[in-house]
Amino acid sequence: MNVVLIAHDSKKKLMQNFCIGYRGILSKHTLFATETTGRLVEEATGLTVHKFLAGHLGGVQQIGIQIESNQMDLVIFLCDPVTRKIQEGDYYNIFMLCDIHNIPIASNLASAELMVKALERGDLDWRDLYKH
Repeated sequence: MNVVLIAHDSKKKLMQNFCIGYRGILSKHTLFATETTGRLVEEATGLTVHKFLAGHLGGVQQIGIQIESNQMDLVIFLCDPVTRKIQEGDYYNIFMLCDIHNIPIASNLASAELMVKALERGDLDWRDLYKH
C-alpha cells in the first residue's frame, strides 16, 4: 500500500514518534511525504520515504496529483487546526481529493492509529481492487 505522511510544523515531532511506534507496520508499505516530514521520519526511524517537495514549495500539490490519479491508498495528515497556514487551501484540497477518490485519511493521532492498525489487519486491501 502507498501511505502518505504529512504533518504541519507543530505536529512533525508527533509524526516522528508515531512512525517510530509503528515502524514495524509502516516498513511493509511504501511511504511518501513532503520533504521535511519525510526527512525527519527517515532520520528517526530508518524507514525509506519517497519525498515530494516541501509542502510550501508545491509538495502538497504533488501529493494531490497522486491522490487524484488514485496512486495513494492512505493519507496520514497530522494537522494543526489552530495554526492557520498560508497554503491552507492546498491542505484543504488533500481532504477534498481523499473524499472524492475514497482514500482513507487520518487527521489526528487517534485516527492515524486506527488506520495503521487497519492497514496491519488488511482492512484496506480493498484499495487494490478499487484501483483496477
